[in-house]
Amino acid sequence: MSSVTSPPGRELDTRSIESAALLLGGAVFVVVALVGLLLFWGHDVPIAGPGSVGQFVALTAALISVVVFVAARLMMRSALPTGDRLRVPGVRLHWYDIGALALAFAAIALLGWLGFAGLLEKSFQGAVVFPVSAAALSAAAVAVTAYAVFLAAVNLTPMLLSLVLVVFLVVGCFASMLSATDPLWWQKNLSTLGISDDISALAFNLTVIIGGAIVTVIAHYATANIPADERARERGRRFVHGALVLIGVLLACVGIFPVDRFLTAHNIAATGMAITFVVLAVGLGSFAPTLPRVFVLLGYAYVGIIVVLAALFVTGYYNLTAVELIAFLLIFSWLIVLLRNTGAERVAQEGTRPYRRVPSSRENP
Repeated sequence: MSSVTSPPGRELDTRSIESAALLLGGAVFVVVALVGLLLFWGHDVPIAGPGSVGQFVALTAALISVVVFVAARLMMRSALPTGDRLRVPGVRLHWYDIGALALAFAAIALLGWLGFAGLLEKSFQGAVVFPVSAAALSAAAVAVTAYAVFLAAVNLTPMLLSLVLVVFLVVGCFASMLSATDPLWWQKNLSTLGISDDISALAFNLTVIIGGAIVTVIAHYATANIPADERARERGRRFVHGALVLIGVLLACVGIFPVDRFLTAHNIAATGMAITFVVLAVGLGSFAPTLPRVFVLLGYAYVGIIVVLAALFVTGYYNLTAVELIAFLLIFSWLIVLLRNTGAERVAQEGTRPYRRVPSSRENP
């Protein structure tokens, strides 16, 4: 019975974190409500657009997300007793890694609230919000954002990190698609979203740049648990790590070099990313022989699908946008599954020790 009962210390830690998140949300609510009253007082406020409730919430939530995430990660090193779930032997987050993750959370908050406000405006056409209501709604939205970002930062795990990457890329790309000045961008290719001088291009380019930085962070966790007890396996693990980092760097370069101004560099980055993935997926069984055979076969299947898509594009059946979108989904779903399999590899290395050690660790927290 004692093996399934949570220890008092652990419960206290969880309650303390939850209480800290609630206090933070309350403080943010008060501050944002006061700022909102000063900003909105004396006039009715539109739901979306310039000077609207939606714009104020989105910008404020993005700023608060950066501050809260960085502060929470700094607290993990000293103040919080539960430990850092991102702490894996051989992996260390640097300041620029924390910065990229903070910007990802900020972008999700910014684009998410802008999209939500736009949806509400279409649902309540012609409606405005009174000053007190606008301040209260803004405060509640930003407080909920701060609460969620704090808990996410404290409980961040490698798997959650990969999901943050996917959500960030999806939100950023859809925001760019919806705000594109050219409604027929899809007839060309996905990179067309990054060639204009409006907010659509900025959203797309920043999304892929920050996304590339997060992929390099994930690369550390995806390879840290791969066994390397022999020199050949150590070389294989280094190759897998290097290939994943290269994918992240090349993804960032897609945004750094827009296709209309740096055509050669952009194409090299995009093509190089696809080639690197194919080489990694095909050779994974040799580079990391301890990974499950089923996962290795999954990589072969993904490569086969990409080859078929390329053939359909060459024959004119698919356009390049369709090929890029499907390849994007395949590559990043493969990356998530890789994280799960390497996490299972760590458990396999320890045998059943995690389950045997639970009672003793609870008896002596």
